[in-house]
Amino acid sequence: MKNINDICIIISARLNSQRVPKKMIRPFHNSSLFEICLSKLSQSNIIPINNIYCSLYDKELIDIANKYNFNIFNRSYESANNDNSLQKIYEWHDKLKYKYVILINPCQPFLKIETIDNFVKYFINIEEEGLFGVIKKKNYFWNKEGIMTTPWPENQTILNTKAVEETYEAAHSLYASKMDIIKNDVFMGTFKKKNDPVLYEMDEFEVFDIDYEWQFTFAQEFYKNMNKDVIKDVIKDVIKE
Repeated sequence: MKNINDICIIISARLNSQRVPKKMIRPFHNSSLFEICLSKLSQSNIIPINNIYCSLYDKELIDIANKYNFNIFNRSYESANNDNSLQKIYEWHDKLKYKYVILINPCQPFLKIETIDNFVKYFINIEEEGLFGVIKKKNYFWNKEGIMTTPWPENQTILNTKAVEETYEAAHSLYASKMDIIKNDVFMGTFKKKNDPVLYEMDEFEVFDIDYEWQFTFAQEFYKNMNKDVIKDVIKDVIKE
């Protein structure tokens, strides 16, 4: 069992997104994606506020984080503009004195604080040192050569999604790792053997990720109507599926 005080929670954000310019601070139903994420974290029942860090370079983001009294890790310009170096993007790995780290994606406005807390609790209680949020899929997949990679279900002659073997897709939402392996360009695990890292199943609706303009527009419209009865019914149906 791990000690919560050995776990650092990090939210990394930057303003140089190209597909959705400045999506972290763009108006999103009277708030912003970044502030929605921080507001949720402030309501956690398990995470000590002193363990929460925002890894930021841009002043606009720092100003928002300061409203919540979270720790600020002063991210470098190089880190905020790098897309291919684990150690540079996660440059806090050898500067923050924690044994473990959990990263939270701030681009998922429907992610619940209860889900975040449950992820943290699960990580605390497993022996393994890597945990990765995933979405369960029952579908058929092909590789780039057009060869089907999904095992065909026995006794089936049609593409029956009820019968197909379950697979898992990265949720790009919650990530837990031992901190000191990052110096070796490893995060969460090797991905080469079972439970390295452990997979943590998440709700597909909650991890709706905003990477494109249409997703931003769709999510904002859905978000601002979430309290309406018709939207509540839609959400219930999605969760049932």
